Amino acid sequence: MRDTVEDSSNRLADGTLRAAVRSQLDRMLTSQYFSHSKRFPMFLRFVVDHTLSGTADNIKERTLGIEIFGRDPDYDTASDPIVRVTAAEIRKRTAQYYQDPEHKEELRITLPSGSYVPQFQWPAPDTAQSNPPIDAKASQVIEEAVTPKKSGRQRLVAGGITCILIALIVGAFLEWQQMQRGAFETFWGPVLNSREPVLLCIADQLEYSVIALRDAGAPERQIELKDNLTAVVIDDLNATVKVAGILQSHAKQYSLKGEGATNLDELRHGPTVFVGAFDNAWTLRLTNPLRYHFANDPDMKRLWIVDSTAPGQSRWLIDRGVQMATNNYRDYALVARFTDTNTGNLAVILAGVGRGGTRVAGEFLTDPSDLAELQRLAKAAGDKKNMEVVLSTQIIDGEPGSPKIEATYFW
Repeated sequence: MRDTVEDSSNRLADGTLRAAVRSQLDRMLTSQYFSHSKRFPMFLRFVVDHTLSGTADNIKERTLGIEIFGRDPDYDTASDPIVRVTAAEIRKRTAQYYQDPEHKEELRITLPSGSYVPQFQWPAPDTAQSNPPIDAKASQVIEEAVTPKKSGRQRLVAGGITCILIALIVGAFLEWQQMQRGAFETFWGPVLNSREPVLLCIADQLEYSVIALRDAGAPERQIELKDNLTAVVIDDLNATVKVAGILQSHAKQYSLKGEGATNLDELRHGPTVFVGAFDNAWTLRLTNPLRYHFANDPDMKRLWIVDSTAPGQSRWLIDRGVQMATNNYRDYALVARFTDTNTGNLAVILAGVGRGGTRVAGEFLTDPSDLAELQRLAKAAGDKKNMEVVLSTQIIDGEPGSPKIEATYFW
């Protein structure tokens, strides 16, 4: 059985487990999953310290909002979900951390769903080497059941029950695999099954005439040279890499071009994936006739996604002033797949109102669970060929959380 803090009072008393937890916490917070944020480590360290010091009763949503996020003592927790959103993101990042084979033998610090009090567990013994994969094991049991060895009646009954149970598990596993493949096929199938190569049309920024290069012998020394470069936003690049990975894994040919270098004739040659919104003119042009599309005020201080059936509403809006001042805001994104009437080809959109939205759009369209939800919605709407999805995500310290579906439209 796993050893938890509650079951290890003796070791807590002499500080052994406490020291191990603090050491593990330091190791986690220096990993790639936490090191690029300030508030995620602050949050996790706060709840761990209070738990180890025996003051876990102080770990309440309001207390966390006040101590970590600087909220007023009487702030409305119902309308300000920053604590809940941060906790959900920490749960996702800790899960990603322990999924890494390098960390599977380490002491586990987890934040249970529905609670802000962490749990500490020693990893269970690894049985992966002693047991064959479920498919192979099931096959072996089923084969033995078909040609059973001579044994008593009880052994036959037990073997039969085991066979049935494992067959059910295998069936459920295969059904789950089929569901995952079906969800993936719902969105990406038309793109991957097309005969033509795919064009990735990504947002680009101003060209730079000077580049700073580092000296190989003395990397701290930089030399500025004349050049001609085009910048790409890192969040757009994140989404682009995820889509390219899908295409590459399916041996689908593709090319990559900046939106400024892409012309209409190229879009007529095959499917195109458009990344970015307000920095990608093609995204704005192609989505403008759709039900959900992008809009802004003349000064570009307020940016949003508009529903053409309710043009007076601005539910999915970003205030650039708040975004730049706090780096904590709710971002929105549009993902879509449709046949463009101008080119006659498939168009796929991954575009956020802000930068984090584009990143989350890329995660949504490459995550099996998110695609399974999209498949369910598509089936309920009659499995139509074209679709739009409005997403939202909470941005904390510039880092996006998990995507949430705000609205869908199928035609």
